[in-house]
Amino acid sequence: MSEKVREKVRELLKSGEIKGFLGLSNKYGNVGPHLFCEGDDLNNLVIGDWKRSGDTRYSLNKQLIHIARRYPEDSFGVLVRGCDDRGLKALYTWNQLNPDRVVPVGVACPEDLAEACECLKPYPEEFVEGEKAKGFAFDSVSRVDAMNLDGRFDYWFKEFSRCIKCYGCRDVCPMCFCHECTLEEDDLIRTGDIPPENPVFHLTRAVHMVGRCIDCGLCNEVCPADIPLRTLYKKVAEIIDDEFHYRTGQDAYVKSPLNVLRGAAE
Repeated sequence: MSEKVREKVRELLKSGEIKGFLGLSNKYGNVGPHLFCEGDDLNNLVIGDWKRSGDTRYSLNKQLIHIARRYPEDSFGVLVRGCDDRGLKALYTWNQLNPDRVVPVGVACPEDLAEACECLKPYPEEFVEGEKAKGFAFDSVSRVDAMNLDGRFDYWFKEFSRCIKCYGCRDVCPMCFCHECTLEEDDLIRTGDIPPENPVFHLTRAVHMVGRCIDCGLCNEVCPADIPLRTLYKKVAEIIDDEFHYRTGQDAYVKSPLNVLRGAAE
């Protein structure tokens, strides 16, 4: 299922349109991010692991930010799914990536992966491989909303109490790109406390996800304590949609209504 992607990347590299392509490489049965350049063996380029197409996910956009900062005059291609496509559009509005220097190569996720991720739109705007699968609603927010105020309070305090402050949610998030992180400021988050002061750590991060979360679900996947972080950020996104009619990643030219930290992040 990767041959169409390989052919597209081969054309882009050969023509010189891109300096390199950030995708996934399968070496010795292990799949991980790799920057393919002209002359590399594209037979190692895959869009998932060796068992299924698409079920190996990495925050490639986040890695692309670091590459683009180091080589600002060069153009790079990147493998994108539906969530990655939303991420690129959001990163453009935050001036973290230059759309003129990014060439997305899209793949549509299979239906079983879309169901596993509970993704409403499991395909990018344009893709060279796969077919449009139906979306699946992520309904955990409604289950929490059905609780009374005390119930929600107790629910989140119990979930947050399992946190080991590994920073996995922040480190994997494609929309966490600040040079200095509030979660490492001792005046706000005391260092050395495990679990961190409840609920300051997670509520601080939730505030910073306002107008940023692309609902990729990577935070849920990496959390060793199984804290339902996606539910928290999804609720924040719903509030922004209700109040400002804004959904992150829908338009590459519409900035977040709460984009007040741009100067600090650029």
